[in-house]
This record gives sequence, structure tokens and C-alpha cells, in this order.
Amino acid sequence: MGHYEKILWAFNEDTLYFQKHAADVSLFSEAEIASARKFHASIPGYSPTPLVSLPRLASELGVGGVYVKDESKRFGLNAFKAVGASYAIAKYLAGRLGMDVSELPCDVLTSSEVRDRLGSVTFATTTDGNHGRAVAWTARMLRQNAVVYMPKGSSKMRYDAIAAEGARVTIRDVNYDESVRLTAEEADRNGWVVVQDTAWPGYEEIPLWIMQGYGAIASEALEQMRGGGHGRPTHVFAQAGVGSLAGAVQGFFRAAFGAGCPKVVVAEASKADCYYRSALAGEGRPIAVTGDMDTLMAGLACGEANTIAFGILRDHASAFVSCPDYVAARGMRMLGNPLAGDPPVCSGESGAVTAGLLSFIAKSGGLSDMKRALGLGKDSVILLFSTEGDTDPERYRSIVWDGELPTCGLLEEGE
Repeated sequence: MGHYEKILWAFNEDTLYFQKHAADVSLFSEAEIASARKFHASIPGYSPTPLVSLPRLASELGVGGVYVKDESKRFGLNAFKAVGASYAIAKYLAGRLGMDVSELPCDVLTSSEVRDRLGSVTFATTTDGNHGRAVAWTARMLRQNAVVYMPKGSSKMRYDAIAAEGARVTIRDVNYDESVRLTAEEADRNGWVVVQDTAWPGYEEIPLWIMQGYGAIASEALEQMRGGGHGRPTHVFAQAGVGSLAGAVQGFFRAAFGAGCPKVVVAEASKADCYYRSALAGEGRPIAVTGDMDTLMAGLACGEANTIAFGILRDHASAFVSCPDYVAARGMRMLGNPLAGDPPVCSGESGAVTAGLLSFIAKSGGLSDMKRALGLGKDSVILLFSTEGDTDPERYRSIVWDGELPTCGLLEEGE
């Protein structure tokens, strides 16, 4: 067997910062997130995405329950990003009209009267694919314009999906973080509105709205668990690129349950593990990752943390894990080819990393310390977010059909 890159982890509860500074999560309360959910419900075709129970997998992993929020079903876009982009753009347009978003459901925002008052607005963003498609889809739905930039190495299929929504799309010869900076500069010159799902000093309002939109996913999942008689999760695994989704999930559960909230585990691509490195450094500030970040998990190939999410995760998350690409590949195969009796979930590269990680923690002797630190056992109820489906079908088939990035023997050897 060949050499495997190790799964690395940092138990945040050992750091000096964990829950000492207590970043404010009040903007992710159930009442705040209800505003986003109300707007989402006004969009044609809205319905909560499925919460999939995998009891056979739970038994195999020795835990009480495994639940997967399947975001491949979101608005027909095969990924979760539209819940953030749509709410943020609606909030921005409401502010431009001097109104509250609660007064502007989708049918009002798309009316000729409102369009005449707003005029033409161009929204600009950088994306690996999913967020850009969500911005372009929202702009088209609301009768506005979108300009989308993609970093080098972006998938042609994801490019085509964005262009099909009517956006002007360009692939730049720079990485994601550098493209974000260039997009902000170009938007400033042209009078465009940046809709980026990361935040930096001086640019935090729209990213906050995006994160509140993402919080609706966690709110839906908790409601579905309660409605199905499953109670609430003891552990939540969330993937992080810039950390917007993970920060929103952590913020929502912390606001809902206080100190008794589920333990949140943050999974990153090892080539872009800024949260893991920041936790190791223990300085309370984000440590950036630079370079090409050539990871299978294109949606997580971000080396600089969202400033809002960073504070929330630094102060409240339980663990940060740096995951090699084979972790995501294993998760894709597990979810797409389940144990008999469990339903399949089509989960893409960035969507499945948490499922793969859970399996390694549960089954690998080499990660037994992490398993003990997290308190994973027969009474644990785990919530996962599959953030995308097969948004790059060729790569999906290469992994699930053809066995790219195998993990044969890895668990037995105690990774």
C-alpha cells in the first residue's frame, strides 16, 4: 500500500481561547433565522431539503444515529449556496428601497413596480462554482445582473452551469483568495455590489446576511429531527472553506442551546486548513494558507477565514480537522453506495468529507484519541451536512465508479 497523508486534528477545548471570549451568536438565534426562512419560503419551488436517516451506518459505526441534510435538492441547483445568496441579495435590495425584507417576498421583489424603483443592479462574486451559480440564479430570478469570477483550475462544467444562469463568467489565473480581492477592486471601479460569502474588515454586512441564510439549513434540520421524534444531535460535523456555513451552524446551535449545544467538529481540506492551523497556533487570530490549494474539495479550497465565522468557531467549536482528499472520496462512496436498508445520498467532493471523517474517527484505531475527546459512542446522534451533489459529474464518476483516491487497508493500518 502507498503512503497516505495523515488526518490531523486539534481539540479546541484544550486551547486558551475556547469559550473565553464568547463571540456573540445572538444574530443566529431562531428568531433571526426565521426571517431568512420566511423569505426562502416565498421563492417559487421552495421546500425544506430532506433529512436522511442512516440507521445501518450508525450501527456500523457504533453510534446512536447518523442524519444527513441533503442539500443537493435545494432549488434544483444541486448545492446549498442559494439560501445564503438569495437572502443577502434580498436584504440588500430591501435596504436600497428603505424597506424591511419581511415586506418584500419574492413575488413583490420581482414585480415591475419594484424593478422600476430599483433600476439595474449588478452583483459580483468570486466562486469555485456553487456560490457563483447561486448568485447568478438569484440575480436572474430577481431580474438583475451578475458578474462571476472563478479561480484557476475551476471545472468547465461548473463554469457552464453559471453561464447558463445568464451571468458573465471569467476564469482568472489566480487562486480563490486573490480572485476575491480582485473582484472587490473591480466592483468598486464599476459600481457593482459584491456578494461574497466571506468577510474581511470593512466588508461584513452582506457576509453576515449570507451566513444567516445558511443558518436556515441548521434550523430546518433541527425542526426535522424534532418532528421525526429524533430529539437533537449530540454532535454536528460541518465542512469549512472560509467557514461561513460552519460558523452559521455553530452560531445557530449555540444560540439555541447555550452551553449545552452539540459538539461541533469542523472539517477542512488539508491543502486549505486555515482553521486547523489557527487552532494549533492558539493566538486567537486566523492563520492564512497560501498557494494553489489543489484539493479535490474545490468548494473548500479557501485559505483565508471569514472574520465573522472565525470568531464564532474559535470560541465555540469543539475540534478542527485537516482532511486529506481520500477522506472526501471515502465519504462519497459511503453515501452513494449505502449499507442495505439505508437510502443513497449523491454527495459531491465538498459535501461528503464529513461522512468520510466520521467513519475514520469511529473505525480507525489511529484516531481513538479524537473519538474519546469528542465522546463519540453508542448514545451519540450525529448530524452531517451534504452541501452539494455531483456538481462535477465527471469527477464524481471518477471517484465513485472508477475508484479514484482509494482507502483500501487504511483503517486496518490505524491511520
